Amino acid sequence: MLSRLSRDVNAVAALDDDLRRRMYLEVRNRRRPVSREEIADAVGVSRKLAAFHLDKLVDRGLLVTSYARPPGRGGRGAGRSAKYYEPSNRELDVSIPERNYDLMGTILVRAIDAQQPGEPTAATAGRVAHEIGEELGRTEREHRRLPRPGPERAMSVAAEVLSGCGYEPYTDDGTVRLRNCPFHSLAEQSRDLVCGLNRELVHGIVSGLGNDTLDVTLSPSAHECCVQLRPPDRATRESRGDRVDG
Repeated sequence: MLSRLSRDVNAVAALDDDLRRRMYLEVRNRRRPVSREEIADAVGVSRKLAAFHLDKLVDRGLLVTSYARPPGRGGRGAGRSAKYYEPSNRELDVSIPERNYDLMGTILVRAIDAQQPGEPTAATAGRVAHEIGEELGRTEREHRRLPRPGPERAMSVAAEVLSGCGYEPYTDDGTVRLRNCPFHSLAEQSRDLVCGLNRELVHGIVSGLGNDTLDVTLSPSAHECCVQLRPPDRATRESRGDRVDG
């Protein structure tokens, strides 16, 4: 699973070519769907070369296409519809290490709508973070057609989901740790709140995957996300009647 950073870097890289960048900006400046012939004339290249670069921008998600009859042509004998290009709604945000403030924004906006009378704001945000995590985990489980996973399998798949969110997971002595906090600047402002939301989000992902045995705990560490995942010890798992293998 490509992280958002990888997808955005690939898209931005498409604009490294000077001609392709000029063509992209020309499409944006027109503020309407434009044909490859119009762009070719604007930048002084052949129609074939313009089509090549425009389609590359479509492949990277920067432009979208539609088909229509050229202006002034209609009815029978008007010929085939022409291909038109316009900017996509995709937004690019490249940061290293990866940040994912739109995910936290979604949590907080949904929390405002979901807050119940008398419910503390932090509790609402935590509940919503868990729900969003469950949605992410459930989507991944359905995509993989994954049966109810044991701890090892759940940790492996959860790590892939977390990688896609920008957490940079790695395994250390059987524990999945998270090298990066995608909400770093916010954590600097309110560590207890953001760390708590991180934990609820990760715990929700694990729950959405169909596993309720993994331990999702807060373990503050310098320069890393405070959340870690680890399987319960064998004695605890056997006492619960859990599967011991992955």
